[in-house]
Amino acid sequence: MSEDELPGNSSQQAFLRGLTQPRLTRQNFLRGAAGTALAALTPQISRAATVTDWNAWWAAQKPSDQFVFANWPYYIDVQGNGSDHPSIDAFTKQTGIKVKYMEVIQNNAPFYAQIAPVLKSGQPTGYDMIVMTNHWELTELILQKWLVPLWKEKVPNFAKYASPSVVSPAYDPGNKYTMAWQSGFTGIAYNPKLTKREITSFEDLWDPAFAGHVGMFNDNTELGSAALLKLGIDPATSTPEDWHKAAATLRDQKDKGLVRQYYDQSYINALQNGDIWITQAWSGDIYQANSKGYKDLKFVVPKEGIMMWHDNMAIPVGAKNPLSALAWMNYYYTPEAAGIIEDYINYICPVPAAKDYILNVIKDPAVANSPLVFPSDTDLKKTHDFYAFKSYAEFQKWNSIFNPIIQA
Repeated sequence: MSEDELPGNSSQQAFLRGLTQPRLTRQNFLRGAAGTALAALTPQISRAATVTDWNAWWAAQKPSDQFVFANWPYYIDVQGNGSDHPSIDAFTKQTGIKVKYMEVIQNNAPFYAQIAPVLKSGQPTGYDMIVMTNHWELTELILQKWLVPLWKEKVPNFAKYASPSVVSPAYDPGNKYTMAWQSGFTGIAYNPKLTKREITSFEDLWDPAFAGHVGMFNDNTELGSAALLKLGIDPATSTPEDWHKAAATLRDQKDKGLVRQYYDQSYINALQNGDIWITQAWSGDIYQANSKGYKDLKFVVPKEGIMMWHDNMAIPVGAKNPLSALAWMNYYYTPEAAGIIEDYINYICPVPAAKDYILNVIKDPAVANSPLVFPSDTDLKKTHDFYAFKSYAEFQKWNSIFNPIIQA
């Protein structure tokens, strides 16, 4: 394997079908509150980062028939009593690799706090692959050199099938350490019977006509990013000066009495009972609400664009079966495997070719035709990535600017 081979060197029903429920507790992670979990893990030199030649390291790895996969709850296809996963069964049949699938990641910060001391001490976590959101914790794992650079030669399906939306993201240029597992949208939801008009823009969250009935998130990254989009600023390329401008418009919104509350996932209850008429929203919640009888709620992609998050597969340093992890990644990036999983979990699929598999083999046109499972190129052009913090100091700077708005 040459150095160049290592990544980093170089109808309404169809719409609503894609608005599926976020897995439990994913959105309950308050990114702005993550400082508490990270306080004892301030960046420092890692004793685990001892490999200097990853080419040689990969060449020395031996194939195995085991694979330990750490993921979030409700984030893979399920059959029967909930313990059977057809995609995993097919992987084992094809490769002979037995998978120990563990739903141990409840949210990013606590899981990071669990594995960081282990990685720092140079010990294995016990996992061959983990799934982490493009939040500060993933950035910290990369900065500390606690993730194994991927061997592209073993994952050709990523180059063949990956959506452009997950190729070389800002938080991991060249996909040196990660490959997307799933993605999702954050936009606006509203009740047109209460707003008495259509909602099209983030500006609508600042409309005095909705005073006292506007919901905003208490996740400070979501909150700050919405304000940046309102100002026409791309969060991914924003600067601290931009962050102060965004905070100022959020303070103005708050001072004018427009915001009823800064919510966690409980915003959906407030929207359903009419306490709020318009709110920041995670797409999946609105689908679930409407499927349970709240037919009045609508989800909208604002004209300024929409935020897109990514959950990522990565191999932690010390993994005992890294070649098995690569085998899973390569398997997952096929239309068949991605299709089986996507048809069950319904997030934004990183493998566009899985659409035809779902449509023609699984025969589920509702999922296949959902623009929030398989967004069009036009839709993807409206998406924005979150800012990728380059240091712990930047992370603290963002928190210091936006946390006071939520906490005051």
